[in-house]
Amino acid sequence: LPLILLAVIFYFLIIRPSRKQQKEMQERQNSLKEGDKVITAGGLYGIIRTVKQDSVLLEVATNVVIKVDKRSIAANVSKRGTPENQK
Repeated sequence: LPLILLAVIFYFLIIRPSRKQQKEMQERQNSLKEGDKVITAGGLYGIIRTVKQDSVLLEVATNVVIKVDKRSIAANVSKRGTPENQK
């Protein structure tokens, strides 16, 4: 009985939140579209110009476009209500 209880606690404290976080990250990556303002895991801000299967073309400055992996997109800042996005 104590081992079963320990396994249940382990599931609810570690495994379940991790799966939920992975699912949210996958949904965020699948919802990327052209024109979204994003930040990469490395801290680069940019605007998505093209979305491909596993990568995106990200404009980080005027006429400077880089190719990054979709998994490196940390957040979509165009959906936040920050003053920077209201310019």
